[in-house]
Amino acid sequence: MNSLQHDALTTHSLTRVHAHEAYHGVRSHSLALAAPLSAEDQCLQSMTEASPCKWHLAHTSWFFEALLLIPFLPHYRPFDEQYLFLFNSYYEALGPRLARPSRGLISRPSLEDVHLYRRHIDASMHRLMDECTEEQWEEIQRLMQLGINHEQQHQELILTDILHAFWCNPLKPAYDAQYPYPGPEGRAPPRPAVINERSGWADFTGGRVSVGCPASDQAGAPFCYDNETPRHDVLLPSYQLGTRLVSCAEFAAFIDDGGYRKPELWLSEGWAAVQAHEWQHPAYWIPDGLSGWKVFGLRGVESLDGTEPVMQLSFYEAAAYAEWAGARLPTEFEWEAAAHDVRLTQVAGHAWQWTRSSYDPYPGFRPMAGAPSEYNGKFMVGQLVLRGGSHATPSGHTRPTYRNFFPPGARWQFSGLRLARDLTC
Repeated sequence: MNSLQHDALTTHSLTRVHAHEAYHGVRSHSLALAAPLSAEDQCLQSMTEASPCKWHLAHTSWFFEALLLIPFLPHYRPFDEQYLFLFNSYYEALGPRLARPSRGLISRPSLEDVHLYRRHIDASMHRLMDECTEEQWEEIQRLMQLGINHEQQHQELILTDILHAFWCNPLKPAYDAQYPYPGPEGRAPPRPAVINERSGWADFTGGRVSVGCPASDQAGAPFCYDNETPRHDVLLPSYQLGTRLVSCAEFAAFIDDGGYRKPELWLSEGWAAVQAHEWQHPAYWIPDGLSGWKVFGLRGVESLDGTEPVMQLSFYEAAAYAEWAGARLPTEFEWEAAAHDVRLTQVAGHAWQWTRSSYDPYPGFRPMAGAPSEYNGKFMVGQLVLRGGSHATPSGHTRPTYRNFFPPGARWQFSGLRLARDLTC
């Protein structure tokens, strides 16, 4: 990532040069992620929670059109009025939308038409950046920064969603046998780091700590989502965190010990999910009588590497493993307070880490103004917070205060766990 793109991803104060560079880099990376996929691949929707790649490419364009071009670019006409209905996700203030389970039925417009739509939006966005007044720029660059980060979220979803679709294919095709490959910064992101060191514990003294982001409406303030604000104090007891993520080999030991057959390890809803879905191992694991396990990933079916962090876990599985290991999951505030500690490895860039924290508003939370007010706040019920970032998370997208969230039964994300324990003095 060059310095211009990095600055544009981490601050609310953008020059127009920064904005052009960052916008082009992120938009190009979405197309690079879609490049290994055929037109047929990009229409697949394997479950309600996932979306077709083609829809992701169109929806991220719709976001810029609906929130920036229509309100701010004089004489702008929508590329196609029907697209405003087809590619709205959940913004009630911006009109009706196609029901989420029906996204895989959109064979028309074609993929070629969606690419035309993206090119139209890109040309119009660059024109808006060049032609808007200085009085408009502050609001435009704020919304554009949101749109850039929004597209990065969908870049990871392109990978998680197509992985689930390919898992449903009896042939178990690879997304790309060469994954990972260079991102927009020109270098390949790392594979999930192997775990060579022995599991250890890092002690953290309790007390009052500040968490969350400061006000982000001031020039030069770091970019963050509204759900990371306001910054506030929390009181933490003394605690321990595992110095690294739980490995595949460690989780395999949980399976071998009958972890999926012991209700005493599970939360009630988790045990009901185990019974209802007949879970016996993490998603995408394949029993192999010779080697023990194989795993399906973006490179296709491979032998399971026990040294890599375990992924594709629901919150329920993560909590059950922690109970089996005589530990627990950290709260999101314990995680954030420790994130900069050099004793911890695999803090980001490997697997999202489930926490024991419900996705709730911070004290004094206020959503963003206008249509973006629907971005985060209305989902603050029935979800659990994950921290960190996975190998599929775009470079520069996460930070220690970042709050990802999913329902507790979600397994198709690159989600793993780090253990925590109470520290008795």
